[in-house]
Amino acid sequence: MTSRQKLNLRTTLVFTHDVAAAGFAWLAAFLLRFNFQLSGPTTADIFNTLIIVVPIQAAIFWALGLYKGIWRYASLPDLKRILVAIGIASLAVPLVLIMFRLQTVVPRSVLLLAPILLTGIMCGSRVAYRAWREHRLSSTTAAHGKPVLVLGAGDAAVSLLKELPRSKTWKAVGLLDDNPAKRGRVLHGVRVLGRIEDFPRWAEELNVEHAIVAMPSAPRAVRRKAMEMCTAAGASVLTVPSFEDLMSGRVSITSVRNIQVEDLLGRDSIELDARGLHDFLSDQVILVTGAGGSIGSELCRQIAAFRPRLIVFYEMSEFALYKMQEEFSDSLPEIRIVTAVGDVKNAQRVKQVISQYLPSVIFHAAAYKHVPMMEQINAWEAVRNNVFGTYVVATAAIKHGVKKFVLISTDKAVNPTSVMGATKRSAEMVCQLLQRTSDTRFEMVRFGNVLGSAGSVIPKFHEQISRGGPVTVTHPDIIRYFMSIPEAAQLVLQAGCMGRGGEIFMMDMGEPVKIADLARQMIRLSGYSEDEIGIIYTGLRPGEKLFEELLADDEQTRPSEHPKLRIAKAGNLDFIDLDQLVEWLVQSRVLSDDEVRRDLKRWVPEYTTSMKPTLKAVG
Repeated sequence: MTSRQKLNLRTTLVFTHDVAAAGFAWLAAFLLRFNFQLSGPTTADIFNTLIIVVPIQAAIFWALGLYKGIWRYASLPDLKRILVAIGIASLAVPLVLIMFRLQTVVPRSVLLLAPILLTGIMCGSRVAYRAWREHRLSSTTAAHGKPVLVLGAGDAAVSLLKELPRSKTWKAVGLLDDNPAKRGRVLHGVRVLGRIEDFPRWAEELNVEHAIVAMPSAPRAVRRKAMEMCTAAGASVLTVPSFEDLMSGRVSITSVRNIQVEDLLGRDSIELDARGLHDFLSDQVILVTGAGGSIGSELCRQIAAFRPRLIVFYEMSEFALYKMQEEFSDSLPEIRIVTAVGDVKNAQRVKQVISQYLPSVIFHAAAYKHVPMMEQINAWEAVRNNVFGTYVVATAAIKHGVKKFVLISTDKAVNPTSVMGATKRSAEMVCQLLQRTSDTRFEMVRFGNVLGSAGSVIPKFHEQISRGGPVTVTHPDIIRYFMSIPEAAQLVLQAGCMGRGGEIFMMDMGEPVKIADLARQMIRLSGYSEDEIGIIYTGLRPGEKLFEELLADDEQTRPSEHPKLRIAKAGNLDFIDLDQLVEWLVQSRVLSDDEVRRDLKRWVPEYTTSMKPTLKAVG
């Protein structure tokens, strides 16, 4: 029998049950009314009305969709639909009896008793079936599921415990929560054993090797501490989706997943100025350069949420554009997009696209960002792409009346020691200088590393661990700031909305992360020890610093309207002649790496070339 045939059979059985219940309730109401002593005329009245009442109720039940649900998942919304259907039927029945003017007597008490009895039968049978089904499932899976401790005893944990009996994988043996009032309480048959920090003791006592962190509404620092404690105890740690997703039914226990390093490094969610962003982006034409990159593509997704009139994807990579086009066609077909293949250094192409679509806002994310690669052999290409490309797009924006130009910068632009960092600082300076004589408002946004971006350290570590190691770290003391790609994109939009022209916004990057500690965490999360997968230190690469700064020494900062954004006031730029800088950028000769480094010091006085690193390997 096919699944459709099974579904049709179940629907027929449930419908038959409800029709029979309607008839039984009508008969029982008469019996109760007359104390189970029916005369001949009364019996005739029962059957004369039954052939009218039951079809009316059956038609109403079917019309209101009572048979689209599944009994074993019966819930309050299903019971509410039954109450509504019976309520409508209880009003329809006397109206029909009056309209047909039947020569029968129906006591008013029967019209009240029958709906009450029918409600009890229809709701009670569904609840009883679900209880029996869940008890059977729980008994079946209890012997087979792996024992697991659930961290958290709030609403998300309750939703999780409701789903666990349907899983053949897990069996909750205890809850841990820091709220003293919940200690010793029982939720869905599972006891709250103690505090979260007691996990190692309970895991050993109950022989548990798995934990599920079910605290999606807790501060991320609290969740991170719990995850780290469980991994340190040698347990395999999983986490649940957001509380909103669990409660809405969009996801269930099948969405419980192993924790990832992003869960440990990520931060609390951001509150955005939704009204301001709506005014900034809604019904506007937005152009994003580098739209196929990590930040550019996420910017496009975030912008789409505000329903712009059109998003223009400007990207040099044909394949990256194709992926974006397919993604938007599948998931956001209502958003109008244009996929423009082009190089930001191609002034004619840039002007053509901007003049054709006349964007009101440009987010300039196109850049070469890989520090060691831009340091050797490719230094002049970094200058041309990062500085001249910015100048080309910025001047075209001015010429065609673009209202806002937002430059995606980097923490490596502060006191740069690399060509990449110096070129991004130069790009900032170009925007600041153009702001002096322009109606277009230029904003610059600096932030550090983003989790999972192309070329970042986390995908590299994942690959090395999957190969069995070793994991390579450049220096035991190197630290970096991290944030998620969505968070970075959200703050870029917020900065663009808030800026009044010429500001350099710095994101609150939180606490820096020691890369060696990050490598150790990823090794543990992958189920290995450092004895199985070692760490090798290879030495700092060309242009690389031990730590990144977010603010240059000669800059002042002030708070902005958003708590996670500060505004830096750059130093004096009067020594720079923009025309001379452009003349240097457009020269036909390809400069060598040493010439690039020499000339960059002229435009970026704080730029210092790093010493050639000495490679070393430490086991």
